[in-house]
Amino acid sequence: MKTNEPGQMATESGGILSRGDGTTIAYNRLVGKNPGVVFLHGFKSDRSGGKALAVEAFCRDRGQAFLRFDCQGHGESSGLFEEGSIGLWLEDALAAFDALTDGPQILVGSSMGGWLALLLALQRPQRVAGLLGLAAAADFTEDLIFDAFTPRQKTQLLSEGRVLIEDCYGGAPYPITRQLIEEGRRHLLLHGPIGVVCPVRLIHGLADADVPWRTALRLQEHLTGPDVEVTLVKGGGHRLSEPQDISRMLAVLARLIG
Repeated sequence: MKTNEPGQMATESGGILSRGDGTTIAYNRLVGKNPGVVFLHGFKSDRSGGKALAVEAFCRDRGQAFLRFDCQGHGESSGLFEEGSIGLWLEDALAAFDALTDGPQILVGSSMGGWLALLLALQRPQRVAGLLGLAAAADFTEDLIFDAFTPRQKTQLLSEGRVLIEDCYGGAPYPITRQLIEEGRRHLLLHGPIGVVCPVRLIHGLADADVPWRTALRLQEHLTGPDVEVTLVKGGGHRLSEPQDISRMLAVLARLIG
């Protein structure tokens, strides 16, 4: 991919990345200067969320390369949500990263996207120049879903292969599958060293009702790199999408790019 010279306007494109197995990934991209920025969305979210669009506008103004995409079963990409897993969504991230970016990249991951960003950084250490996690939900399938299930739900998961849970944001109930839980165990990070050595910045709200803020401190403890900073936001919720949250995110990202 050819990048623009510093000071030039980033050029925008979007489309569908077709993979060899017939699956497709919907994306939007700015071709600009490096380091580029890649946004990874959260669980049951997509590439059109407010934080993704704010980062895109920030990169456009700076002439920075940028990529946002939908994992399978989310947004406009192919597949069904309930057929997804952490490993499958990591494969999507790797496919998009390899095909649609070039040179050093900074990963911005929201919630589940923060977990995926860490896994992606482990897979592509020489190309990931920095990582910003927003309420990064490492190991959430185990620590926040399976461990919170009642004995009855755990039995149902084993016997029926799925459990319907309520959407805390008011949407329709959605399935948690046995595949999601069991495959997720292959990607757990918080039980040993995490060999991500690029600069890492973690922002987490103290009022996050979905992912405990202590997850950020656990990540800091396990990350082996020398440059890790955690910002805890008093009163901040899980989405971190208020104007002051967006401003904070972009300021941290600017320093990572710089």
